[in-house]
Amino acid sequence: METAVRVADVVVIGAGQAGLSAAYHLARRGFVPAPARAGAGNETEAGGTDSSPRTYAVLDAEDGPGGAWRHRWKSLRMATVNGISDLPGIPQPEIDPAEPSSAFLTRYFAGYERELGLAIERPVKVGAVSREDDDPAGRLRIRTSDGEWSARAVINATGTWTRPFWPIYPGQLTFKGRQLHVADYVSAHEFRGLHVIVVGGGISAVGLLDEISLVTSTSWFTRREPDWRDAEFDRQAGHDAVALVEERVRQGLPPQSVVAATGLMWTPSLRAAAARGVLDRRPMFTAIEPNGVRLADGSFLAADVILWATGFRAELEHLAPLHLRGPGGGIAMNGTQVAAEPRVHLVGYGPSSSTIGANRAGRAAVAGLLKLLEAQQVNVVGEQPVS
Repeated sequence: METAVRVADVVVIGAGQAGLSAAYHLARRGFVPAPARAGAGNETEAGGTDSSPRTYAVLDAEDGPGGAWRHRWKSLRMATVNGISDLPGIPQPEIDPAEPSSAFLTRYFAGYERELGLAIERPVKVGAVSREDDDPAGRLRIRTSDGEWSARAVINATGTWTRPFWPIYPGQLTFKGRQLHVADYVSAHEFRGLHVIVVGGGISAVGLLDEISLVTSTSWFTRREPDWRDAEFDRQAGHDAVALVEERVRQGLPPQSVVAATGLMWTPSLRAAAARGVLDRRPMFTAIEPNGVRLADGSFLAADVILWATGFRAELEHLAPLHLRGPGGGIAMNGTQVAAEPRVHLVGYGPSSSTIGANRAGRAAVAGLLKLLEAQQVNVVGEQPVS
């Protein structure tokens, strides 16, 4: 029996911080959960008329609340995690600095969803988003692991955690030791007695380098000399960093990492690590050999583990049928709106990839989509919407 296509005015893809922010602002603006699945063939029009409210749904690939925080390593505790912004409308509960961030934030997100009654369906993996026809004001088709949806607009909030970036180096497949990405990291103690190479110049790299160096020997490699920031990271510095990333995505270039825009921040723990010689950075090795790496000066360094702390890329493959990427390799943006496809907003992407930025992006995306839906309604009924 053919499964009915479910309909909503707005479908949010992802229920991490950015997705929950979008869902909150949709509900606050009067959107209601899309109807439950009806019988086969009972496809009906979504809300947005004078007699029915607009509808929304949130599709999340995870088995439960928490987004990417569900998968963070246990040693990343609330005392050491970068600042986490409150979700809109409900502040965080009291924080135990010693609690793993994965446990605290999963619990916080779960309580948030429950208290607000957000329309989240999981686990639902989105495979593709495409246009239903050539009408620029037409509908989008969302194909998922649990059937299909038809929507007037999509807010994409899929983040980056599911797309770890692995650089390629000569001889990489010959290495007899262990290679892993930070996405697979569990604990420093599993490396005790082994020499660990950490590759990467970001916050995760230096944090894990510090942690691992307390139990075993380490070496640190980066492509460029790290940019350490001695000045306080105040509101102006944050504004300037966001502006740099915004300009890149406005031009259709791939967004920079946060560290590329802000530099690495000194903390008491990292200063202690520097004093121990842990942060003596080496230029990137030229090749990987079975028992270690060949250094830039031609010498050899034996190693048992290579930890790639080389960042993540935005999870946007399901949007490929829309052909959103431009010649620069990125997606040209106008705020949270895709410049070439106003029915699609990206939150938690580029300048909104921080927790504070994700909250603001959710609000901005909903405000933009309200204008779009009102304009579509004008075109359908031939009159101005009632304000």
